[in-house]
Amino acid sequence: VQLVESGGGLVQPGGSLRLSCAASGFTFSTYDMSWFRQAPGKERELVARILSTGAVTPYADSVKGRFTISRNNAKNTVTLQMNSLRPEDTAVYFCKADSWRYFYWGQGTQVTVSS
Repeated sequence: VQLVESGGGLVQPGGSLRLSCAASGFTFSTYDMSWFRQAPGKERELVARILSTGAVTPYADSVKGRFTISRNNAKNTVTLQMNSLRPEDTAVYFCKADSWRYFYWGQGTQVTVSS
C-alpha cells in the first residue's frame, strides 16, 4: 500500500497550490480520502474529506471557501486545490485513506506560505 503526496512547496501569501495524492495497493474507490495537516508544535488536523461516494464532508472552518478536495477513481488520485493561501496554512500536508477496517497515511508534503 502506498500513498504518495506531491505538489507542496513555497508560495507567497495569496497564491495557490494543488496537492495530489497517488494511491496504490488497495481498492481506492472503496475508501474515504482525507487531507490532514500538521503545523510545527500543533496537532494534526483534518482539512478536507471526500467519501467513497464522492460526497464531500464540511471543510475545516479555517479553509472553507479557499480549499477544494476532489478525487479521480480512474487514476486513483485525490487532490487538494488550495487558493488564497495564508501564512497560517504553512504545515506538512498528509493524505489519508480509510475504510471500515483499515487506514493508511502518506508521508506528507511540506507547504510553506511566506513572502
